[in-house]
Amino acid sequence: MIDRTRLAEFLRSRREALQPEDVGLPRGQRRRTNGLRREEVASLCRMSADYYSRLERERGPQPSHRMLASIAQGLHMSIDERDHLFRLAGHNPPPRGPSNNHISPGLLRVLDRLDDTPAEIITELSETLRQSPTGVALTGDLTRHAGPARSAGYRWFTDPAARQLYAPAEHPFLTRMFASRLRELVTLRGPDSRAAHLTELLLARSEEFRRVWDDHEIGIHPRNVKHFVHPEVGALELNCQRLVDPGHGHVLMVYTAIPGSESYEKLQMLSVIGAQTLR
Repeated sequence: MIDRTRLAEFLRSRREALQPEDVGLPRGQRRRTNGLRREEVASLCRMSADYYSRLERERGPQPSHRMLASIAQGLHMSIDERDHLFRLAGHNPPPRGPSNNHISPGLLRVLDRLDDTPAEIITELSETLRQSPTGVALTGDLTRHAGPARSAGYRWFTDPAARQLYAPAEHPFLTRMFASRLRELVTLRGPDSRAAHLTELLLARSEEFRRVWDDHEIGIHPRNVKHFVHPEVGALELNCQRLVDPGHGHVLMVYTAIPGSESYEKLQMLSVIGAQTLR
């Protein structure tokens, strides 16, 4: 059963504990609210301000699992705080572990400061959980996918459009890399894992995947330099740095270019596109 009073108190306390700079927002000159405004939290949680405000006022319907997950992420809650939020709302918390989609507050704080740099947070199955504005300008909104298509590896073998972003010379390597990574995860997580389920789907749908799967390759890791083909700015050669969160199994991927290079100039153009999209 939902505990509306304690839920409202908990939400208010988490909102008031956050400052705009903690979540990548400008402070402004006329801020009188302690912490974030309700409207700011609603935007971060991707819901209406009215819906969020009713929760803090002990009103409205019982939040769904999806709404609670959005609130926990928007308020930069730790995983313990997320579980507490679910219980106050009358739900069992989602399971913890490598399939968990809840991003740690520390990793989110880093991403929030990368507005002018392409960056994304992904799961071990290459599912994009969050992107910087310039990241969206580079690759499109990768968080829009649902079901198995959330995995970049699944899309690689089932959706021809997924390959258009990468230089053709990179395709054979990426094909082997995705298959190799999935094989490692099936061994690591077991036959009942999501990795195993994706493998079964791909074996049924993709002849190319069946062929590379039969090669039993292991240990093909992503390259540090990636070659993109962007529909507006053209070819890009970008270095990829990875920050791993071992507690959640998530990786923050940051894409940069050598200063003074042609790709560096193109990234500046993409950062403007990203800022316009954010506005």
